[in-house]
Amino acid sequence: MDKQPILVDLIEYFEYNHFFEYNTMNKTLAIIYARVSSSGSLEYRQNTERQVKDLKEYASYKGYELVDVYNEHISGSKKNNERPVLVEAINKCKEFSEVGESKVILLCSELSRLGRNAFEVLETIKTLVDYGINLYLQKEQMTLLDDQGKPSLFAPIMLATLSTCAQLERENITFRLNSGRKRFIENGGRLGRPKGSVKTTEKKMEEYKEVITLLKKNYTIRDVSKLSGKSISSVQRVKKLVSVI
Repeated sequence: MDKQPILVDLIEYFEYNHFFEYNTMNKTLAIIYARVSSSGSLEYRQNTERQVKDLKEYASYKGYELVDVYNEHISGSKKNNERPVLVEAINKCKEFSEVGESKVILLCSELSRLGRNAFEVLETIKTLVDYGINLYLQKEQMTLLDDQGKPSLFAPIMLATLSTCAQLERENITFRLNSGRKRFIENGGRLGRPKGSVKTTEKKMEEYKEVITLLKKNYTIRDVSKLSGKSISSVQRVKKLVSVI
């Protein structure tokens, strides 16, 4: 993908793209997407509860019909095709949009929830615009589309700037972590889990027996996570494990 002209292309795309009878639709369907980076035992310290609560209140205040909530525990550095819950949320928005009977809006707590890679975020934004799907960002206090279903001229500029800042922030954090890790090793430190603490394949199979059973019944990763009480990332790891056995 030629990344250089993407902002210019988005501005032109947003400026001239119009949508089908957008202002004649009398109700708005809302879908919430919430994400935190932690998984496993860290979920006790970081979860999506606050994000979902705030966005539900906003949907109620605006009179939106809330149709679904998508929660994901995965790093924002992951590519979109490695984030199954985000993909599922966007696909659900597309389904409602293609029916054409209602406006559709995706609610997020902030832009970084959609990712920290500027170009991936902009590709997601372009997809939403393509399908006439609105986007609300709570922290930034902005929506992608106006009442006529057209993006503001300033929307792509603001989103490009904000997503680029998020990417730079992550790159700075990564640089500091790598620098600290290198210094730790040079001083005799040892990375990784203590010897003997890694679980064998047999132990993992036993621990995630329920997850494996549900996966073999062709349940989606999200449904398996809900039914088993395991995180999305844990279910993904088990799925990979089963596929190589």
